[in-house]
Amino acid sequence: MKKIFNSNYLKLIAIIAMTIDHGTDLLYPGFPSEPAPLALHFIGRLTAPIMWFFVCEGYHYTRNVKKYMLRLGIFAVISHFAYCFGFGISLNPFEGGIFNRTSVMYPLFIAVVVLYIDDSANSLKAWQKKLINTILIFSAFPADWSCVAVMAILGMYSQRGNLEKQMVKMMEWVLVYGIVSYFFVSKVYAIELIGVLMVYPVLKLYNGERGRAGWMKWFFYVYYPLHLIVIGVIRVLVYGNVNICL
Repeated sequence: MKKIFNSNYLKLIAIIAMTIDHGTDLLYPGFPSEPAPLALHFIGRLTAPIMWFFVCEGYHYTRNVKKYMLRLGIFAVISHFAYCFGFGISLNPFEGGIFNRTSVMYPLFIAVVVLYIDDSANSLKAWQKKLINTILIFSAFPADWSCVAVMAILGMYSQRGNLEKQMVKMMEWVLVYGIVSYFFVSKVYAIELIGVLMVYPVLKLYNGERGRAGWMKWFFYVYYPLHLIVIGVIRVLVYGNVNICL
């Protein structure tokens, strides 16, 4: 198979899939089991695994891990407010459900922090690292994709360089997420998670190159919260200030 996509092309695919997914939430609130929203959400399942893959790549290739963590941390904070506004989620953590309280950007940030602690915190003992990392991982529980996003990234990073093994690690955690979702969130949503399998043939086309458009890295950081703000404005105008999540 000819490898024709650099990282910029794949990130663009993730952005398009994400926009379709979130736009579907706006058009069909509550994840209904109708053909049109099911097909559109299925496309949206491409987004998360592409993001996880490139967090692994970003952590591996970054010249300054601390700056990378800081950038993701700031991004996670900004995205939290945009995510809550976009979908009508209360900023009060004690109001509403325990799932989808913040964006998937927080688990991405936590995954990089955990990787950094494992690799660089040499002053800590093994049990101290494990304790801190466990607390950090569980802190992502209320986020979109929950702790599973963190564990999927950690598993994929452990197999970096072998896409097939990365996919196996990813699917192990997605299966866990699917089981929890089936019994506690939405059976339809759980079944839709099968769509993450589409990422394998897409990532098989990755040629390992970054691409010439260096601005693409910053484009995603700007686009993610911006498109959520646009969704939030439309949500309020069309539905009023209501929650359109699951």
